[in-house]
Amino acid sequence: MGPPQPANHVWVILGLGFAGIFLITAKLKKKKKSVNNNNFGAFIHNLQLLPPPPPPPPKAPLPLSPLTFALSDLFDIDGHVATFGHPEWARTHEAASQTCPVVSALVEGGATCIGTTVVDELAFGLSGENKHYGMPTNPALPARVPGGSSSGAAVAVAANLVDFALGVDTVGGVRVPAGFCGILGFRPSYGAVSHVGSIPVSKSLDTIGWFARDPNILRLVGHILMQVPYIFQRNPRQIIIADDCFQQLNVPLDRSSQLVIKSAEKLFGRQVLKHINLEDYLSSSVPTLKELSSLKTNGELKVSSLKSLANVMQFLQRHEFRLVHEEWINTVKPDLHPAVSADLYEKFEVSDVEVEHFKSIRNEMRAAVRSLLKNEGILVIPTGADPPPKLGGKEISSKDYWSHAFSLLSIASISGCCQVTIPLGIYEKCPVSVSLIARHGNDCFLLDTLQTMYSTLQEQVDIAAKSKSPRNVVTKEEAAEIAKERGNQAYKDKQWQKAIGFYSEAIKLSSDNATYYSNRAQAYLELGSYLQAESDCTKAISLDKKNVKAYFRRGRAREMLGYYTDAIDDFQHALVLEPTNKMASSAAERLRKLFQ
Repeated sequence: MGPPQPANHVWVILGLGFAGIFLITAKLKKKKKSVNNNNFGAFIHNLQLLPPPPPPPPKAPLPLSPLTFALSDLFDIDGHVATFGHPEWARTHEAASQTCPVVSALVEGGATCIGTTVVDELAFGLSGENKHYGMPTNPALPARVPGGSSSGAAVAVAANLVDFALGVDTVGGVRVPAGFCGILGFRPSYGAVSHVGSIPVSKSLDTIGWFARDPNILRLVGHILMQVPYIFQRNPRQIIIADDCFQQLNVPLDRSSQLVIKSAEKLFGRQVLKHINLEDYLSSSVPTLKELSSLKTNGELKVSSLKSLANVMQFLQRHEFRLVHEEWINTVKPDLHPAVSADLYEKFEVSDVEVEHFKSIRNEMRAAVRSLLKNEGILVIPTGADPPPKLGGKEISSKDYWSHAFSLLSIASISGCCQVTIPLGIYEKCPVSVSLIARHGNDCFLLDTLQTMYSTLQEQVDIAAKSKSPRNVVTKEEAAEIAKERGNQAYKDKQWQKAIGFYSEAIKLSSDNATYYSNRAQAYLELGSYLQAESDCTKAISLDKKNVKAYFRRGRAREMLGYYTDAIDDFQHALVLEPTNKMASSAAERLRKLFQ
């Protein structure tokens, strides 16, 4: 098929989807630009892709009926030329001869596609700017950018123009606009959804993501696109809060991480919560990142593990984009936004050694996240570090602003893990969001967890919004819990002295909690500090007469100090409180035999 026809030409699309399955007749009215006040500037082309007729009763209706959706304008649709965010791309490419599988799957599932939407130029930005087709208006905050690269798709969902929309997420193209527009956005595991029939940006980073307002729709679309059956829903065993990431936010903790913590406690119990310093974890678990610390980027030494990760992500994006599109750029010389032009035209070389480093980091990151989260763990991070930039604001071109954003976005992009962006209401007139990450391949588990937590999260959002005394710091009790969880992690890592320090910090913040003393006693036992362990256990028992662990640990300390009779009493007391405690039973029996 030849070049695109003049505006307002009407095409009839027949046989969309897989041959022999169904026949669709639809009208595609092609317009150079169809942006108006009614659609918030979200759409480039209006079209209709209709689903097959519904099956007759008593058969179940099609799963996505009667939902509507939109597509970022970089997917193949039979007879349509995708713009890829630039009119020169459409002018120099022919219409697609078939529709891409992901779109066909959604239409076959009962959904109706109503149009294609604006993307940043060549899907390369994150702000949502596009001087050729216009920047879509952010329905949540019209004075601020909608985010990109899948800006129009996010706006179409946020403005209630469609039920869901497809976009591409390479370095944040779904997650960023979802956060900026106050809706749900899902980046699947790398390779979980077919890329066939979409224009590539960076082949090792690209994922086909989607937006929705309703978690049930987000989940339903996921099952259709990933072609997986519904299985028994699992609850998370660990919800890990990346405390260091939330400490960089301009949003109070009680409007961000604390909402997740309270929801998790209510749904799953406090025992699932764990706190981590993600920078420290990645530094120790992704060794190749350390090797990059001596390299320079823009004349500055890379220090932070997350910033190093962000640099790797940006290198890969530019390198792989050029591998595919450099010939077209050099031949056509398209008029580009200065920021995109700077990335694509400036001299840029990546050595074979660097590429191998990047591949190693990608493999190590995936292994590190798998080791951290295992099968039923969730990592909680902010979606972005800062509020959406104002229209025309200096943040749009600020390297520091985007450096902060890329640091968080690189975690899922480089590891290939799945991530969902969840809105947490409005704070100081800006949308707030948080992200949940699951290991690579655990997409259905992440969507299930979102569905389970969403309503409770929104309840916590409402409670926080109505609070008369918003606070910028957590309470002493909450800070003590964070210190305790850090102590638990240090203990697990066999860093006994470090664990004692964290438990001591928790005790200073909340001196009437028996668990803190008992936990510190356990660390003292590992160091052979038996007097301190005995003292801490005695304090714990004075605060909580039913603390089984404190009795058992004091028994161990007294045994090592030679107070055998007292030790037997402690083990016996632990057994009275918990008759099935095998360790206490074994210890008591061992001491009795010594004195028989």
